[in-house]
Amino acid sequence: VQLVESGGGLVQAGGSLTLSCVASGRIFRTYAMAWFRQAPGLEREFVADINWSGVGTYYADSVKGRFTISRDSAKNTVILQMDSLKPEDTAVHYCAAPPESVLYWGQGTQVTVSS
Repeated sequence: VQLVESGGGLVQAGGSLTLSCVASGRIFRTYAMAWFRQAPGLEREFVADINWSGVGTYYADSVKGRFTISRDSAKNTVILQMDSLKPEDTAVHYCAAPPESVLYWGQGTQVTVSS
């Protein structure tokens, strides 16, 4: 297993969650990293990505200003800080690499936001 997510759960609207993705060293050192999500009945969609240096980030319009992606090189970990959560953020969230043409997916972690 090369990407392992954690941190999902149930939260009320307006709350926060922090997702973590531990990657193998080879993947973490080689690729930009991303988060995607998939809600029931919908296609998987892009959420955010961060380049290999950690300087460049990009967000979907739906999460811009509420989510923050970062990477911890000491722990080979990509973090998604999710604030001001909305019910429409409810989905299985996946860590992936590289974002432009994914070769590696994590198993996913469920995020549920109640209204």
